[in-house]
Amino acid sequence: MSFDRTDVERTAHLARLSINESDIENTTETLTHILQLVDQMQAVDTSGITPLAHPLEAVQRLRADQVTESDQRDAFQQIAPATENGLYLVPKVID
Repeated sequence: MSFDRTDVERTAHLARLSINESDIENTTETLTHILQLVDQMQAVDTSGITPLAHPLEAVQRLRADQVTESDQRDAFQQIAPATENGLYLVPKVID
């Protein structure tokens, strides 16, 4: 598959992009190369390949699930302009 000038202009219009006349030819060529690369990648037989979640065999180190800070909600709500039933009251933004 390849892009031509009209495809680039139509795609730019749909995406609301402004492309200079001098850049259309370069953009057309670049998009054509990208599509050729995608075609090459789709032509590769991957039937015997197991999908990977990550290219490296890495194990995520997890920290212990421990409480490290005390509950300071009451202290923070004392300095808040307005609270009610443990919630912060804010001005209405949407009508």
